[in-house]
Amino acid sequence: MFDLDAYLTRIGHHGDRSPTLDTLREVHAKHVQVITFENLNPLAGWPVLLDVDSVQRKLVQGGRGGYCFEQNLLLSEALRALGFSVTELAARVLWSAPEDSMPPRTHMLLQVQVDGAPYIADVGFGGQTLTGPLRLEPDIEQTTPHEPFRLIRAGNDFKLQSKVGKNWKSLYRFDLQPQFPSDYAVANHYLCTHPESPFRTSLRVARTAPGKRFGLANNYLSIHHLDGPSEKRVLKSVAEVRQTLEEVFGLTLPPGPELDAALERVCRFRA
Repeated sequence: MFDLDAYLTRIGHHGDRSPTLDTLREVHAKHVQVITFENLNPLAGWPVLLDVDSVQRKLVQGGRGGYCFEQNLLLSEALRALGFSVTELAARVLWSAPEDSMPPRTHMLLQVQVDGAPYIADVGFGGQTLTGPLRLEPDIEQTTPHEPFRLIRAGNDFKLQSKVGKNWKSLYRFDLQPQFPSDYAVANHYLCTHPESPFRTSLRVARTAPGKRFGLANNYLSIHHLDGPSEKRVLKSVAEVRQTLEEVFGLTLPPGPELDAALERVCRFRA
């Protein structure tokens, strides 16, 4: 059973629970401010479990975060409990890839119906994740609590783009074919276990706050301000990385020597 009360307490939502656009916007924004995007499990060689009970124990009761499958599975269960109609979708990641590339579908996002109109919700794209839902309508610039976003047509698909400075950058490409747990299980297994998966080989952590985004790439900490220059610094020890994960990203770190060994590896990327 999904514990809606525990989830809403975790993200700090104490307001209206009716399935309206205002509720969707508030829940979406608070989720990404509280529940950090992180890949500690794959990095340490631990499994990522996608059943609802496991996701709740980790992200709600356990003070942890997770990556797209965990984040958006949790959000989809919460939205259904609030009375929204939700369809799980999958996307091909284009961030830092050629525009015409067709990588496998390794990202999860949601289509949510609000008053008969379709919206896209996604709380699991790391450093550039949406901080508010988007109307499923192409070729219009849409505001969020952070950057502007837009959807454009790509044949029979959509591309999601964010405005970074003066330029539009593609995040991913998706269609509206509903996905099932088995579809995500295959992609999750690859991302969690394949030796070339970026989530196995590098630390990726992100959280939003009003007016800013926090990011940690290996031991390289960035704070991106919407109305000013970014701050960047290198974390030089495992102790400093652990402190940052706890204090900046609000994570309750799991015990085990595997995590310290993994953090020791990522500290070698920048000296």
